[in-house]
Amino acid sequence: MTPDIIGLGMATLDVLIRLEEMPTWERGGSFLDFGLDGGGPAGTACVAAARLGATVGFIGTCGNDEAAGIKMRSFAESGVDTSRTVRRDRPENQAIIVHVQAGTGERVFSGKRGFGEALLEPEELDRDYIASARYLHLDGFHFEAAVRAARWVREAGGKISLDCARTDGGPVSQEWRSLLEYVDILICGSGFGRSLTGHRDFDKAGEDMLAIGPEIVVQTEGADGSYTTTEAGSFHTPAFPVEVVDTTGAGDVFHGAYLVGLLRGWDVAAAARFATAVSAIKCTRLGGRRGIPTFDEVISFLQDRSA
Repeated sequence: MTPDIIGLGMATLDVLIRLEEMPTWERGGSFLDFGLDGGGPAGTACVAAARLGATVGFIGTCGNDEAAGIKMRSFAESGVDTSRTVRRDRPENQAIIVHVQAGTGERVFSGKRGFGEALLEPEELDRDYIASARYLHLDGFHFEAAVRAARWVREAGGKISLDCARTDGGPVSQEWRSLLEYVDILICGSGFGRSLTGHRDFDKAGEDMLAIGPEIVVQTEGADGSYTTTEAGSFHTPAFPVEVVDTTGAGDVFHGAYLVGLLRGWDVAAAARFATAVSAIKCTRLGGRRGIPTFDEVISFLQDRSA
């Protein structure tokens, strides 16, 4: 079956540790909970879309050890096609330790050295498979391969979605700017719009990002919800209050859920509301993927809140 959505990008093995205080070299400590989960922006978006009912494929790389097996198992359990993922003859290098602060659900990441080695090469891509997708979702990882895939999907008439992560206010690289030229749906984390356009105002930043090429711009702001800009105007979608355990992957599942909404033919307001609900439910459990709900669970969540 041809996937409706194909993700190309990062897939990680996340080692999650939930604790109240970080240990130091001088003082150890205890933790409240831990777990292993699949992670990565594009990878988690794909798992979310699949659990919500879409047919989904993922393209990336993995190693040849047990860590890689655990990483890939999450895709298989959710029905994501990974037949075009390339296995490297080396230990898994896309591994992350995630320290989750128990009081807030916020987290700190530590990546394995060599994280960006042995990237996917454009020559390793299956053009016919990629070009068949209605939506190609990218996170900027495997950059050269991502650009090649974006060109193919654009030529075939498909749509391209890009996850631009939050920034610390620094400049946006030329690589990211060049990738934006292919993007139809830009969903970016806190600070990205300001870094790209120089505007702190969400509406002005959104308008300037539309001028670059996307037809939909969504700026996600955590507990403040999200801000959407299209040619028809701008609007704010508030977050749903929940008891937050872990915010890991909240933005990633938002992307996958948003594409599911578009696949169902919903308008951008309905897609944003649906994605916001999926993200909220996810935050009630430890891990980027453990808490991803089914479609029916999301609809029930929205109905309970008259949304």
